[in-house]
Amino acid sequence: MKIRELEAFDAFMRLGGVKLAAEHLGSSQPVISRLLISLEEKLGFELFLRKRNRLSPTPEAFRFHPTVARHLAGLRSLEQEAYAIAAGQVGHLVIAAQPIFCDTFLLDALGRFRVTHPEVTVQIVDVGMAEMLRMISEGRCDLAFGITLNAEAFGGTSRTLADCEARCILPKGHPQGDQPEIPLPRLRHEWFIDLAQGSPLRQRIDNMMQTIDVHRDIAAELRTLHGIVSLVERGVGVAIVDPVALRLIDPAKVTSHRLVPAITWEIAEFAPRDRPPGIAARAFADAVQAEIDILKHSGIVT
Repeated sequence: MKIRELEAFDAFMRLGGVKLAAEHLGSSQPVISRLLISLEEKLGFELFLRKRNRLSPTPEAFRFHPTVARHLAGLRSLEQEAYAIAAGQVGHLVIAAQPIFCDTFLLDALGRFRVTHPEVTVQIVDVGMAEMLRMISEGRCDLAFGITLNAEAFGGTSRTLADCEARCILPKGHPQGDQPEIPLPRLRHEWFIDLAQGSPLRQRIDNMMQTIDVHRDIAAELRTLHGIVSLVERGVGVAIVDPVALRLIDPAKVTSHRLVPAITWEIAEFAPRDRPPGIAARAFADAVQAEIDILKHSGIVT
């Protein structure tokens, strides 16, 4: 049985005639008649009684029609599902990201993505570097975003999105607040608000401080940039942060400064090598890239 034959039969049964079926299907009456004859020959039982060039459905036709209608409805559903998949409009994405990005541009990217892909659900998982590598290796995420990692060694691929340079943020009115650049040794006696242990940025800061033999006192450790910025605003201490934190600070309460020597790194996008991103994941990556471009235009990253 051909789909066109079943469609002709369904249209005839629903509309009550060859002429109406032909108009509905955008065809001609002779074509519809031939399709109905062909279907009847294949079935092995009569679908119509023919009297004076008129067709009347047999009891078998009435019994057969509901099954045909369900089958055609299922095919239409398949077509709609295929269209939605092709357009990236269905599915569920798992995005792994380090906490510093969950606070900032990923939120904006998610908002942008949802406007054009309202039927796709997105789970953003806040993870440390080790767990991110495991998720990439095990294929438990569609995409991941973090500071440059050796993802290739863990079965992943990577793409650099931007170059970053750390910033020192100080409470408004701090004695060094009028300096555009702050040499790291001048922070020797400050209380620090730090990222939690295990953060790649925290590791780079620790290594840099050890290199220049600066011991710092830590007032608090947090996983999120929101928390770090809030404590600096309250005068609890100073912090060295990712430049995307500049989107969170209140200039009336916090000042931002470059560091000497600079602490730099890259933001990168990762994906499991044996699970290339699907259409929806690529659309999400495009939304992230659009937000990164905004950060570049504002001079926050390069």
